[in-house]
Amino acid sequence: MKKIERFIGFALILAALILGKNLLKSDMLFFRLLIGCGFGYTLTRSYMGFAGSVNRAYRTGSTKLMRTLMFMFFISCLVSVAFFFKQDVSVYNLWINPINLGLIAGGILFGFGMAFSSCCASGVLTDLITGLPRALTTLVFFGMGVFLGFPVQNSADWVKKSWFTSPVGEQMSGGVFLPDLFKWDGLEGYLGALILTIVLCGIVVGISYAYENMRKKDKTFIGTPMEKIQEQLDVTTNDYAVSSDQSYDTMFVKPWSMKQGVVVITILFAILMGVTKAGWGASTPYGIWFGKALMMFGVSPDSLAAFAKMKPDGFIMPFFENAVSVQNFGILVGTSIYLLTAGIFKKTFFEEMNISLRELMLYALGGLSMGFGTRLSNGCNVGALYTPIANFSLSGWIFLAVMVIGGIIGNKFARKLFKN
Repeated sequence: MKKIERFIGFALILAALILGKNLLKSDMLFFRLLIGCGFGYTLTRSYMGFAGSVNRAYRTGSTKLMRTLMFMFFISCLVSVAFFFKQDVSVYNLWINPINLGLIAGGILFGFGMAFSSCCASGVLTDLITGLPRALTTLVFFGMGVFLGFPVQNSADWVKKSWFTSPVGEQMSGGVFLPDLFKWDGLEGYLGALILTIVLCGIVVGISYAYENMRKKDKTFIGTPMEKIQEQLDVTTNDYAVSSDQSYDTMFVKPWSMKQGVVVITILFAILMGVTKAGWGASTPYGIWFGKALMMFGVSPDSLAAFAKMKPDGFIMPFFENAVSVQNFGILVGTSIYLLTAGIFKKTFFEEMNISLRELMLYALGGLSMGFGTRLSNGCNVGALYTPIANFSLSGWIFLAVMVIGGIIGNKFARKLFKN
């Protein structure tokens, strides 16, 4: 069976390359497909996702993922300096999100929903392969939440206007661009912004270590099996023996460590930023997809647009002509490619097939909460957290703080519900 899966995996790679190049309408859409494949492959092979930063810490006591994400945030900011220094940043679509009640409420709602669905906007796509019933339920209600949140996002001042702003932030979405605070540092503010980023990452890492040590002291630390495997990968070297099986296992099967994963994600993000002049987003198309589903029941694009307080173009545009939709589809393909070439697709796909009605309802609540939350905070864990932080937006750090609070509340609530 493994040999068949591996054959299908390599066939899928060829199909993505050939069909993507010939059927997508532009080279940029083909590029988006490949970037999405890279994100999906990396997230799956390194067994990481943004939702796990809170959920793993609460449920197992391990903060390794949270600490690793801080490493990713810093190196992503470092790479961003190469794009922004001595350049006109107005040519970039920087996600300097506004700082307001919407950011706070949206972050809390998003963290709350993550606790129920055990995934986020990008994670729900990888989980469609690794946990179909949970992820599909989450995705449907995530889309509903995004769609219901469109009119609020597009019209409410408490979501659109920022309490604080800076010169570059004012040119973007009205938030605070950290280099604006350090223009006196001799490097256009980027030295100060990087130092502040190091400090903020260090604070999070310090809190994470303190929390993990407390859990170990209380003997409530469990850890995760995959993290233990990845820890071994961090301290052992790969043995490239002549054996073809061993070489294949090293190249295509063995999980990547989380550090390897975040380095690859940073590289992919840098390429995406350089080519498109914009960051990584995922959640907005989910609301568009939900609207398209309503069109199948006779709702007109104009009616959808009137409700959402936006132009009907997104609802009319074919799925494979929307850049972010194509990129999201690529995440599905990339996930499938890893699981197939590793020979574990069937085993992984059927692991979470059975769920109860109560679980179904909780996943629906999680999706709805996350979807609506993204409209208030103007993004998800990639659109309101990772990309803003990599773009030197203060809003990303605020989102992180309130998302953690929401995640703790959600996990406490979910634990009580699952026990009853």
